[in-house]
Amino acid sequence: MAAFFNSLARPRHAAFPVVCPAILCAVLVAAAARPDQPPPDSVGVIDGESVSVTGPMSVEVIHGQSKTLLRSGSDVRVNSGTARIDLVEGGQISICGPAHLSVLKSDGSLTIALDTGTIHVYVERDLPLKIFTPQIQAHTIAISGAPREALVGFDSSGAMCVRAHSGAVRLDQQLTGQSLLLPQSGDVFIFNGQLENLPSSSGHCTCDLQAAKAIPPPQPEISQLATTGEARQQALEAKTSTQSAAADPPPAREEPIYQVFMPPLIYDANAKAQPEIDPRTIILVRRVRVRSALIFQGRVEGAAVVAPAPAPAKPPAPAVAPTPPKPPAPASASFFDRVRNFMHKLWPSS
Repeated sequence: MAAFFNSLARPRHAAFPVVCPAILCAVLVAAAARPDQPPPDSVGVIDGESVSVTGPMSVEVIHGQSKTLLRSGSDVRVNSGTARIDLVEGGQISICGPAHLSVLKSDGSLTIALDTGTIHVYVERDLPLKIFTPQIQAHTIAISGAPREALVGFDSSGAMCVRAHSGAVRLDQQLTGQSLLLPQSGDVFIFNGQLENLPSSSGHCTCDLQAAKAIPPPQPEISQLATTGEARQQALEAKTSTQSAAADPPPAREEPIYQVFMPPLIYDANAKAQPEIDPRTIILVRRVRVRSALIFQGRVEGAAVVAPAPAPAKPPAPAVAPTPPKPPAPASASFFDRVRNFMHKLWPSS
């Protein structure tokens, strides 16, 4: 029994190094064969000024710009102006608003359900394209593999315009089953969904194709060695710019700094409406630097003032001897002083 198990173990160990490289190679081949392509239900990138998109979509970065990629089931509403859809298979769809439409992609076929507005389609490759309206269904038909270009829309009165610029357009009435083949350069006006005695729609439902904004790819830069003269000139310019920058530093700009202090946000999962912030609790702080008082030092010089000539001096007056002051009059003696003087006279020795 031991020999039996050893004989089975040898092929397993021998096959293990062979199976691992095979699995690793299959994984690498699958990863290399997986291209960086959009999903199969991707319709194209939409661009416009006043456009709202609902439903399946994704946002991608193309040439450094965020773009909205429409997918099957996207609902597009152009409120005003125009919009452009760049199809992933090549070509574009121009939308003139106000317009409302939906896009559906299945098995490589693109269907546009147009409710209002006007669209101008241009398809380069063999992409089946159908345009549905409430009553009419339009199919674009290529002629000798040439690009297909058609216009389908509604005017202000609600009448439908169909114009085949390149290729033919087959029109089918969804209610009565009527069918009409509109040849190339055909232009018809449809009232109430009737495909009989169709007049020309010249001058109605205008919508021109928009030129795509081409972004040139970055050109590679080829560096070259600088000559001796160029190196000296660059060194001299760098030295001169450094000296001028050091000599004349740019004045610092002092601007006020504003800060807004708000209370923390509160979220209550049980409340139907979240409480709003009281504006009285918001604080606005303005930080400024007070400048010191300006002190001017120097001398103000004005125009010279002519002084008037001095008047002639008068001769000095003769000196007059000053009158000596009179001695002050003695004050009248009181009764007590007179008694004392009388006593001194009677008894001088006392």
